[in-house]
Amino acid sequence: MTRDTPRPFGRLLTAMVTPFRADGSLDVEGAVRLATYLVEEQGNDALVINGTTGESPTTSDQEKETLLRAVVEAVGDRAQVVAGVGTFDTPHTIELARTAEKAGAHGLLVVTPYYSKPPQTGLLAHFRAVADASGLPVMLYDIPGRAGVPIATETFLRLAEHERIVAVKDAKGDLTASAYVLRDTGLAYYSGDDALTLPLLALGGTGLVGTSTHFTGAVVKSMIVAYDEGDAVTALTLHRQVLPLLTGIFRTQGAILVKAGLNARGLPAGPNRLPLVPATEAELAQLRADCAAAGLPL
Repeated sequence: MTRDTPRPFGRLLTAMVTPFRADGSLDVEGAVRLATYLVEEQGNDALVINGTTGESPTTSDQEKETLLRAVVEAVGDRAQVVAGVGTFDTPHTIELARTAEKAGAHGLLVVTPYYSKPPQTGLLAHFRAVADASGLPVMLYDIPGRAGVPIATETFLRLAEHERIVAVKDAKGDLTASAYVLRDTGLAYYSGDDALTLPLLALGGTGLVGTSTHFTGAVVKSMIVAYDEGDAVTALTLHRQVLPLLTGIFRTQGAILVKAGLNARGLPAGPNRLPLVPATEAELAQLRADCAAAGLPL
């Protein structure tokens, strides 16, 4: 019997890195190749474009729109394309959301406003304003380790009342809090921590918005499907297989190691933009070891 859980964006999404050319400019052709690989070879149901793994703090609004349009055209008939539009500025986020809708995005990922540390009333007003600004479904991104402020359980309960707020990317690391929201709302919960995907599924979660899934996607997709179909033994076996890479990809900033790994495989990635820097030789060697331990050598 298949689990009955909401899947507004499918089971597996990858927060795609943004390929750049050697001179640091946007590599649109590379982005199309990478998006196609992630959908066709890694089994993604959807891609997040212009998220923080995509180095969105360093890309211009025009680059974001150009990238989004190219990916929608390339894979939008086979996978959903979710646009990262979150900033610490509500009017700017609304502007990005409306642009994403015009560019053909299927949904929005909206991170907690970072640095300014608004109170929960501010979070409510911010997320509601963004959800009101377009007709697209919204995934909230709860990551207090970067944003500085968690989305409180009571705030989630109130936000869930909005018809277009349908999902959460959960990177809070508090499974008890997540369990309460899952119990009391219809929100679809996607893990934002690759290694916590299976535990979150056990609480009623939907899937993963991943980083390691640039490499582990096909295995993780099989893990989620196995769990959904009631085969917890197979799901656990697959989880344990790729665990070294689910965690290893975060030994330093995820976008750094993903790009190092993609470059090593001959896939489009290119350099990082400052303030991110390339992986060191030691970091690349450790990534190779983690990939090998997961049975997915570079």
